[in-house]
Amino acid sequence: MTVNNKMKHWHKVAYLLVVYDFITVVLSYFLALWLRFDCQFSHIEKTYLDMYCKIIVPYAAFTVIIYLAFGLYRSIWRFASFFELKKLVISNAITLFVNAIIINAIFYFISGYRMPISYIVFGIGFQFFFGTAVRFSYRFILLLRDNRAVDAADVNVLLIGAGSAGRMILRDVNFVKGGANGSAKVVCIIDDNPNKWGRYIDGVEVIGGRDKILYAVEKFEIKEIYIAIATLAPSEKRNLINLCKETNCRIKQLPNIYAEKAGIVSAGNLQNITIEDVLGRDPISLHQEDVAAQLKDKVVLVTGGGGSIGSELCRQIAKYEPKQLIIFDVYENNAYDIQLELKRKYPMLDLVTLIGSVRDARRIESVFATYKPNICYHAAAHKHVPLMEDSPCEAIKNNAVGTYKTAYAAMKYGCDRFVLISTDKAVNPTNVMGATKRICEMIIQTFDSMVRNHTEDKLPVLITHQLDMDFDESDRVPAGSAHTEYVAVRFGNVLGSNGSVVPLFKKQIAEGGPVTLTHKDIIRYFMTIPEAVSLVLKAGANASGGEIFVLDMGEPVKILDLARNMIELAGLRPDVDIEIQEIGLRPGEKLYEEKLMSEEGLKETENHLIHVAKPLKFDSEEFIDDLSTLMSLAYSNQAPEVVQKIRETVPTFQG
Repeated sequence: MTVNNKMKHWHKVAYLLVVYDFITVVLSYFLALWLRFDCQFSHIEKTYLDMYCKIIVPYAAFTVIIYLAFGLYRSIWRFASFFELKKLVISNAITLFVNAIIINAIFYFISGYRMPISYIVFGIGFQFFFGTAVRFSYRFILLLRDNRAVDAADVNVLLIGAGSAGRMILRDVNFVKGGANGSAKVVCIIDDNPNKWGRYIDGVEVIGGRDKILYAVEKFEIKEIYIAIATLAPSEKRNLINLCKETNCRIKQLPNIYAEKAGIVSAGNLQNITIEDVLGRDPISLHQEDVAAQLKDKVVLVTGGGGSIGSELCRQIAKYEPKQLIIFDVYENNAYDIQLELKRKYPMLDLVTLIGSVRDARRIESVFATYKPNICYHAAAHKHVPLMEDSPCEAIKNNAVGTYKTAYAAMKYGCDRFVLISTDKAVNPTNVMGATKRICEMIIQTFDSMVRNHTEDKLPVLITHQLDMDFDESDRVPAGSAHTEYVAVRFGNVLGSNGSVVPLFKKQIAEGGPVTLTHKDIIRYFMTIPEAVSLVLKAGANASGGEIFVLDMGEPVKILDLARNMIELAGLRPDVDIEIQEIGLRPGEKLYEEKLMSEEGLKETENHLIHVAKPLKFDSEEFIDDLSTLMSLAYSNQAPEVVQKIRETVPTFQG
């Protein structure tokens, strides 16, 4: 084995510093003595000079030992900071004490003389100056070099926020590495606190509040804007971003408050503005204690658990420590992805991942029979509007019949709660997808009514995929034996979900356009996936059975504005760099989404943003007969007849 005896570079630096410190300590106290006697060497009294010569060498050696004990020869001086300065101060305080009290006292008792006070004061001053100067000079030179690079930067930056996060961003850009892209310089700061206006942070002026943004961009030729306010509410952030967007500057922001709390804020932490930031919905505040109480130590099943809503359901459920979480999905890749994620984040979670279809009655019944889930969140569904217009039979098989079979299995095997994920497209539906989701809501209402009235024995059993409904009388649930509570949760479009317009627009922008818009006046309600899921969990916790929960989704968003915002966020210009084309409404699509039917009315819950719709009344037995016919037609693949029967089953269907 070969040993590398070559001396490391920092060792050489340390030895040189030892020599330097020894020499400068000797020099410091000679200069102090020289100053004491009017800078005339010949005026120095022999008694003091002899005492200096006797004291200085042991004292210099002692100083080097103290510096060594405090690690002042092991620091990386290009990163010298207050920490090293503090160690220098403490080390010099110790040597001052030893020199002024102990050494002087010893010599006084021996010779009857002591060194002048001015000698000690000036000596320690020179010692500290020389020790600090050499150690911080390297960093000072680097800062001068970086400042020259920053002064030559071709990207002027406006920083919004003069708080602790803003200060860290400023220093990282201007003094550490010359900006996140190596050519940026913060030239001015905006902050809404009037007390900071006209004052400076590291030489950069706080020029005023947000009303000065446009002025600053023009005066300082700003190319980029960094938003460094960690505690900004979503609605405030939206307004600030919209103001910044008027400047055509590139906008970046802090990811969240946690980076600042962890002390890791830097220019590299900044993220691009997202469409969620532009929409700026204030998050719904929900007290989730009841959700935690309901889910803890329970067996929970999520159908469609690999989808955008289903996977987020699994993420949030896992936080509440269920006894067991079962992911059920027909698409194995999605199920595998969420399985890996949850195993990594929650290694102690009892997680079961199953592949299967809700259309398969025997498969779904075996899941309920084996695992006996206490709560079922039913997110499995076909949701793509144009595709379901072309395949109405599949929409009935998966959405309507799949929901029926899952709801029946839940009732049969003693599930306590069954929560259906519905959509605002079920309100006065104009397309097959929305109409089948309305049928799902009607299924939930039917099951709830039958269970409450102890007539669950009238519900037929769907056990095969045969053309006709296959009833097995021995498998019927006996009257009065079920206790499952059924509830539906209705919300609008979810940002980033599978099939939503946002991923489509992103792809079209990345390809250089055009961005295709079905109609310039089309509007939609949007919410984030975590918001949607928190509502679902809240509904599951608060349900008493039969309700349709509706979220107040705020103001509708014009899709044309959404497209323009996304193009601008990509640093491009709408209708200049990226064309926006109007291609006409797709089959089954409507201009305006409705959150609930006018006949349903609303009842407020404890949260003013969450409401309960009063369900429309219908004949349950007639509905079951209609569903039987729909299933028969769907499995016979008679698409026109299926659409016609949907119209008869859902009176509000306008397709």
